[in-house]
Amino acid sequence: MSHSLRVIFAGTPEFAAAALAAIHRAGFPVPLVLTQPDRPAGRGMKLQASPVKRYAQEHGLEVAQPPSLRRAGKYPAEAATAIEQLRATPHDVMVVAAYGLILPQEVLDIPRLGCINIHASLLPRWRGAAPIHRAIEAGDAQTGITLMQMDVGLDTGAMISEARTPISADDTTATLHDRLAQDGAKLIVDALLELERNSKLTSTPQPADGVTYAEKIGKQEAALDWRRPAEVLARQVRAFDPFPGGVGTLEDGSSVKIWAAIPAQAQGNSAPGTITEVSADGVIVACGEAALRLTQLQKPGGKRLPVREFLAGSTLAAGQRFQLPEAK
Repeated sequence: MSHSLRVIFAGTPEFAAAALAAIHRAGFPVPLVLTQPDRPAGRGMKLQASPVKRYAQEHGLEVAQPPSLRRAGKYPAEAATAIEQLRATPHDVMVVAAYGLILPQEVLDIPRLGCINIHASLLPRWRGAAPIHRAIEAGDAQTGITLMQMDVGLDTGAMISEARTPISADDTTATLHDRLAQDGAKLIVDALLELERNSKLTSTPQPADGVTYAEKIGKQEAALDWRRPAEVLARQVRAFDPFPGGVGTLEDGSSVKIWAAIPAQAQGNSAPGTITEVSADGVIVACGEAALRLTQLQKPGGKRLPVREFLAGSTLAAGQRFQLPEAK
């Protein structure tokens, strides 16, 4: 089935590629795809195309990779070229999903039917860069996808539609990401079908109450502060899978990545960070409140392993202690 509504798509990671694939499969013409420039990645730090670029190239879609869309920024010439390309490409609407570049008003004004953003939270909660991570970390019971009409604010536009999903006790950012990516893909196709039929979408301004910001995840956040409650640390571990993981540093300076952990009963009155038990069922570490059972671990340069396999090549023992990071 083919459609007449022409869609320029802007996005970069896997989350966005799922939406692009759904739009393309549904038969909407995609005359141009915007994605971020190739970035060095992997052990060899070779330039790698984004998932969105890979999909576009595999399906013969034209790709542009400007480093910026702001004329007043660091790349004024490249931004001007990209804006001219947008103006010269016949289209009706722009769909944006985890693109990673700021769209100035000049760009938002180009598509005759506006710009629709696919955002991975229930707005106005978790505006910003890392909504999936922060929802798990905060212990939210549910999250979802919000489609919104873009404006120049940070995820402040009027809401078009949403899809909700519960956050389960074993959800990680990886599992929740994949579910939300599929929800976002379905939601945007439904919205484009409606837009094609009616030439407009009904939207509702975001409420002023309940606004929170999902700051970008930093590598420095990986260090687990054992003075915190075990429940909080378990959420942190799930939120930081697949990046940056949880990290514990032993008093001898060696580090261990912690990929899976669940709260457990404290044993005695050990100081936070003390390993109280080591067995095939898990490594139990005392916390500020209760204890944490570590069940999937990784040595530097090694693989993620279930605790039973990890311990076969490890010297972890009861009584050892993890360092406490400097209090913030």
